[in-house]
This record gives sequence, C-alpha cells and structure tokens, in this order.
Amino acid sequence: MVFLWRLNNACFLKLLNKVVMKYNKAIVYMIISVIAFAIMNAVVKYVSIFNAYQIVFFRSIGTLVFTIPLILRQRIPILGNNKKLLLLRAAAGVISLTLFFQSLNYLDVGTAVALRYTSPIFAAILALIFLKEKIKTMQWLLFLVAFVGVLFIKGFSTTINSLGLLLVILSALFLGLIFVVIRKMGTKENPLVIINYFMVMAFIAGGVMSINHWRNPNTIEWVLLLSLGVFGYIGQLYMTKAFQSQETSLIAPLKYLEVIFMIIIGATWFGEIYSFWTLFGVFLILLGLVYNVYFKKERP
Repeated sequence: MVFLWRLNNACFLKLLNKVVMKYNKAIVYMIISVIAFAIMNAVVKYVSIFNAYQIVFFRSIGTLVFTIPLILRQRIPILGNNKKLLLLRAAAGVISLTLFFQSLNYLDVGTAVALRYTSPIFAAILALIFLKEKIKTMQWLLFLVAFVGVLFIKGFSTTINSLGLLLVILSALFLGLIFVVIRKMGTKENPLVIINYFMVMAFIAGGVMSINHWRNPNTIEWVLLLSLGVFGYIGQLYMTKAFQSQETSLIAPLKYLEVIFMIIIGATWFGEIYSFWTLFGVFLILLGLVYNVYFKKERP
C-alpha cells in the first residue's frame, strides 16, 4: 500500500510538473497571485464582524513577519532613499486598504473588487496632472467604457449600497495615487522597503485606531486574521515574479481574473446574488481596462 501511494504521488508530481512546463511560468505565477488575493478578500468578508482598522492591523502583522527578516538578511537599507514618497505611498495604502475593507460591509465581494479596479482611471488622471504623462484619445474612450460600467452597476442594480459605492471608489482613488507615487519613485527603492513602509504604517495606524473598537478573536478568528498577511504576501510575491518573468501586456490582464474568482466565491461561499446589470457593469469595467493594457503596449 505504501509503495502504491508513493507511486501515485510520484506520478501526480510528474503530471503537475508537465503542466507547469507546458504553460508559461509567468501565467502560473499570476494565477497563484490572483487566487491568494481572492482568498484574502474572502477572509476579510468572513471576518467583517471586526472593525476595519483591526483587520488592517492583523493584515500588517502577517506580512511584516516576511518582509522584515528578508530586509535584514539581504542588508537592505530599511529607511530607503526618498522617505517623503515612501511615507506618502504608505499613507495612501493604509487609507485605500481601510476604505476597501469597510466597503465589504456594504457590497458583495465581487462587485467591490470590480469597482476597486477602476483605479487605473484615477492613476492616469493623476499621472497627467503630476507627471505630465499623456493620455491618448482611445484611452479616454476605454476609460469611459469602464466608467459606464460603474454607472450600470449603480444605476440599474437595486442591491448596490451608496455608502459602500462611495467607500470603494475612494479606495480606488487612493490606489491610483499609489500607482503614481511608485511610478515617481521608479527603481530607486527596493520593493521590500516599499511594502515594509506600508505594513509598518498599517500596523501603527490600524493598532491605534482599533483600540476603542477592539474585539477579542477566538482561536479560529486568530488564524483567519493572521492568514490575511500571509495570503497578501503570497499575492504580492507571485505577482512580482510574474511581471519579472513575462511582458506586462500578457500578464496584466490576468490580474482581472480576481474579479471573476470573487464573484464565484461570493455566490458559492456567501450566497450572494448578482443581478444582470451588476454583471454587465463588471463586464464593461473589465473590457475597458483590459483592452487599455493592450492599447498602451501596442501604441507607445
């Protein structure tokens, strides 16, 4: 029996290896990243009985366990080079993450994730203002398609909460600001330092702000809350590996698979019901933003 189990296990590993070798490793990395982020968002929805600040606090702990030892081991200057931009990115990250977690109290997870992906629209506008980056006419039209998708979600769906919509759109705005700040920093800062600044500020802000709203977790809730940082780190790690392994035009659209995964998770795990107009709005958002990636790549 042991021999047969080992034989079956070896055959399975060989089969898995063939699958990985057959398909581009970058695609596999990105799918792992998307699944990790989707599970993280699902856990956030599950522990939404906790205040958003407390969730941010636990989200930071799980990631700091990975980033700080790596920075120390690789002897990377922990304070970085441009402290002002690093602090701005960290502050915007904490605000965006908190607003998103709060929005999950009012919105279905799939809808919230889809709406947060309007962040490239805000990033393009902010880059136009602060970095003087040009936006082509076709890009404006594609952004308009995505924005119309938001209007469809809000205008035709009776299940969309106005406060939840406001929170997630503001989260997308600050996420767009993050993209611009990182673009401004360029390659002068180590990614681990950028993440570490973000997580340290999340740890401090989340810890302080949750004092008056603290809820003692039970054993299962401790595991779930701490797992947020683990899944978040895995998502970041494999997303970085994916972009390092393959062209952006191939990998970036795969990020939007997270929306599809979240809709499936929302429907199966949480019993959420998505109306036709909500799904159509999500489709328009994905259509506008995914095609925009190809347009920018093909027409520099």
